Amino acid sequence: MTTLADLPAVTECSVVGCSYNDHSECHAAAVTIGGSEDATCETFIPLNVKGGLDKVVSHVGACQRQDCVHNENLECTAPSVRVGAGKDQADCLTYQPRSA
Repeated sequence: MTTLADLPAVTECSVVGCSYNDHSECHAAAVTIGGSEDATCETFIPLNVKGGLDKVVSHVGACQRQDCVHNENLECTAPSVRVGAGKDQADCLTYQPRSA
């Protein structure tokens, strides 16, 4: 069984305009990585109201990108995850597609 402490931490979030981002730190308890074309942070909420917890180390709670080398049984196995601008405003920058 996986516990919160076993999940990879979100060590950086450079997404401007996300309600969970406070000084490049994600304040969501956990994020979900998904997307159909690229690995988007599905937790991204573009509001001017701050959300999340005051003090938290955010973790990757779920990964829907089965084609990522770090995905095992829909959980991320990367040591840590960075979120920032990619093709979309909030992408998982740690995403690596499996070799074909």
